[in-house]
Amino acid sequence: MRPRDADKERVIKKKAIEMIVKYGFDGLSMHKLAKAAGVSPATIYIYFKDRDDLIIQAGLEEELKMFDATLKGFDASMSFEEGMRVQWMNRTHYFLENPDQMNFMEQLKHSPYHHEIGTRVESNFSNLMSQFVHKAIDNKELAPLPIEVFWAISFAPLYQLVKFHINKKGITGSPYVLDDQSIHLALSIVLKGLKPTVQ
Repeated sequence: MRPRDADKERVIKKKAIEMIVKYGFDGLSMHKLAKAAGVSPATIYIYFKDRDDLIIQAGLEEELKMFDATLKGFDASMSFEEGMRVQWMNRTHYFLENPDQMNFMEQLKHSPYHHEIGTRVESNFSNLMSQFVHKAIDNKELAPLPIEVFWAISFAPLYQLVKFHINKKGITGSPYVLDDQSIHLALSIVLKGLKPTVQ
């Protein structure tokens, strides 16, 4: 049995992500991937059982990297505003530095692989977010919302701004560069929208 090479495995995953981002899941073939990664097709099967296993393993790895980046300097005991600010800045920096990974993860969310990855990922991220959100609700900093509504309001605006930056153009097609002022402005509006309604 041929020995595993961590560098080759990393390159295979990296090239697979690049191909998926550019061509979609249907555009990923093991033959084309082997050529892009500079290995033989047989080499890929040393590391992955099949194409689906490769995608799931890459997805798991990227999910954990994003979780770790998001939690840098974060504590579930923070105020809701401060905790959201830390997460927004962490997510912004991570995705601006890793645009392919962001696009890959967006594609995973809308694929059959999303559920499989969710059942396999081992992280304290969900528990920390749950603690953070429930504390904010108890402290009347956050309105109780269905998780999908909370997520869409909390992070979709940031992801769209990051996409504008990565694509180098805004909604009108004019050049766009994301700056801290825009991030803080969008976050302040998000935080207002998430506050409980005063009866």
